[in-house]
Amino acid sequence: PISSVYCRAHNQKAHIDLLTKVISLQKLNPKLFTSLPKKSVAAAAMVLKTELCRFSGAKIYPGKGIRFIRSDSQVFLFANSKCKRYFHNRLKPSKLTWTAMYRKQHKKDIAAETIKKRRRTTKKPYSRSIVGATLEVIQKKRTEKPEVRDAAREAALREIKERIKKTKDEKKAKKAEVTAKAQKSSKGSLPKGAAPKGPKLGGGGGKR
Repeated sequence: PISSVYCRAHNQKAHIDLLTKVISLQKLNPKLFTSLPKKSVAAAAMVLKTELCRFSGAKIYPGKGIRFIRSDSQVFLFANSKCKRYFHNRLKPSKLTWTAMYRKQHKKDIAAETIKKRRRTTKKPYSRSIVGATLEVIQKKRTEKPEVRDAAREAALREIKERIKKTKDEKKAKKAEVTAKAQKSSKGSLPKGAAPKGPKLGGGGGKR
């Protein structure tokens, strides 16, 4: 036979509920309660950790429910003795109309569920003035028509091409001037009647 251990916890929920009511009344009218024990405040501020019934799927508050530990050390928590009995009798929760599994399979309580709407955060561009252009100039350029923008782009490209052509022509003119000066200087350096040095061609007269 399967060895089992059942343990029932003490009821603390009623005490905690009472403390929460006292604290809420104290917030509404502080004069009613001159002093409240610190332990009571800490207990009321404590978050209740609820567990689910293994059979019915119902919420089980602290101090409630029946805990069953199987021989393989697996822990089962039941809301009441009815759920425990049905579990040991191997009844299927999906066949009973009052269980959470049955209600989920048959799409019950869908209207009661609140659907949280996700807020889509769109990043809006922040316009500000930059170095060399004020905010007014930037906004004016943004609102320009495409025809005006294309015309301005073409004019800018034309100006750049003309500037490049002008620089090339200036470079060519300077180069031609330098070569002309070099040729003149080379001609002027030779004396009159002096022939350029080089190897003598042809035989000279004389005795053999």
